[in-house]
Amino acid sequence: MLNIFTLANGRLFQEEIESLEELSKFQPIWVDLESPTLEEKRWIKQYYGLSIPEDAMDEDIEESARFYEEDNGELHIRSDFLIADDAEPRTVRVAFILNLINDNLKSKGVLFSIHDEDVPVFRLLRMRARRAPGLIEDAKEVLLKLFDADAEYSADTLEGIYDELEKVSTKVLSGDVTDALAGEVLGAIARHEDLNGRIRRNVMDTRRAVSFMMRSKMLNSEQFEEARQILRDIDSLDSHTAFLFDKINFLMDATVGFININQNKIIKIFSVASVALLPPTLIASVYGMNFKLMPELDWTLGYPYALALMAASAVVPMWYFRKRGWLK
Repeated sequence: MLNIFTLANGRLFQEEIESLEELSKFQPIWVDLESPTLEEKRWIKQYYGLSIPEDAMDEDIEESARFYEEDNGELHIRSDFLIADDAEPRTVRVAFILNLINDNLKSKGVLFSIHDEDVPVFRLLRMRARRAPGLIEDAKEVLLKLFDADAEYSADTLEGIYDELEKVSTKVLSGDVTDALAGEVLGAIARHEDLNGRIRRNVMDTRRAVSFMMRSKMLNSEQFEEARQILRDIDSLDSHTAFLFDKINFLMDATVGFININQNKIIKIFSVASVALLPPTLIASVYGMNFKLMPELDWTLGYPYALALMAASAVVPMWYFRKRGWLK
């Protein structure tokens, strides 16, 4: 899918392109390619003179090769964006190519973005740019606003984790944690820990991308200050992710502790039962081995007496355990 974005009266407008002829009708500042076909790549090559690298969205590219500047002035940035899906949280690799001088359009700056699936941050920026006139002025602003929205999206996701962990804390700290509830809690904690780790990696990647833009000296004074504010916002998220890691570890330890308590209760039952049955076992052993004749022939009440003694010897330890509170 090929979408272009143009500025009109300070607002960002989107157009879906289905042919090369339609592409020549607009003067965009942002060209977005979502899962581009070979034909769409050919249109970009033919009209803008831009060749999209084959490894643009590769996940195994070296970290040092994710941010660089071509001899012709093109800036290449490969950054990851978070998708906080409840079923499958993940990150999506997006390749940005910033062409600051476009000879074909005689205009300053066109941003090209290539990715495999729709990104929530992109939708958020499109919605804001339509509603807020003057939010975006050029291609560099588009890239900065994307990273700004990415930091805000990460912050919103962290707030969601806070709310979910509060629910988990209520269940764990209630004190009545069954094995089934403990399994549910551990599953939720694992999902939140994974999402929190992805957020931490995502903001780290965003910090590197914004720092690269600042070092490249492509930003004016206002944009440079905006980039610094984005970095400050990202730095503030680090303490929140660290706190969430500590809270998750606490809830994990508490849940495992309750599981151990439940297991100890089961082991305690077997321990009490085995101790209580030792005296009857001893009586049965002594009674069966030390009669010259069989009890029922020598003493009619031998078996009833032995059974009564065995029952009494089992009741006495149980009464003692109950008195000491070991059966609670």
